[in-house]
Amino acid sequence: MKRLGFLLGLGALVATVFTITPAFAGGGTTTCEGTLAPGTYQRVVVPQDGVCMSEGPVTIRGGLFVQQGATLVLGSEENPVHTATISGGVHATNAMNVQIHFSTINGGIDIHGGSGPFGGPFDVTWNTVEDSTVNGGITEVGYDGFWGGLFRNNVHGSVNYNGNTLVDPDGNEIQTNTIHGNLNCFGNDPAPQSGDSGGAPNHVTGRETGQCVGL
Repeated sequence: MKRLGFLLGLGALVATVFTITPAFAGGGTTTCEGTLAPGTYQRVVVPQDGVCMSEGPVTIRGGLFVQQGATLVLGSEENPVHTATISGGVHATNAMNVQIHFSTINGGIDIHGGSGPFGGPFDVTWNTVEDSTVNGGITEVGYDGFWGGLFRNNVHGSVNYNGNTLVDPDGNEIQTNTIHGNLNCFGNDPAPQSGDSGGAPNHVTGRETGQCVGL
């Protein structure tokens, strides 16, 4: 977590640099390249290799989509205020970074693939979902980043965390979550762990399977 704290601090610094106004496209779609200003949006897309950051508060009604090589940062651990309410879920395909803090996600979080452990606005890549309510479950499959974690979330649905390969041996940290469903973990390297997070075991109302048994 010391490394994570450094990375989050770096993220906050980078967030002060990207102040571009989001662009609007037809059909109620907002293309976010820079800072997503407080307000209400329909569908939001982070374009290929783009960077979208927000300290909120934002409401998104038609889903949030993160394209290949793109970076999404909602909120930060250092600013514990509600950042976003998203209906339609968060969907990422081969993204560089997906970092969500203090948000409510209706429709679940679905992350497939990654863009490697190095590159993007932080030089190293990481996914994390923290201090959020997720209605619809979390699926993270095949992420090949530097670090990843899930902390202090209230998840209504199952968590499927499979095939995520990280450079940092302290990665794949899953702690202090309440999961109203199953926690399924297979084929991750390193295996999901508590790491040095100092967190508590997860409370899972369903089954724990694979690498997450007893976590």
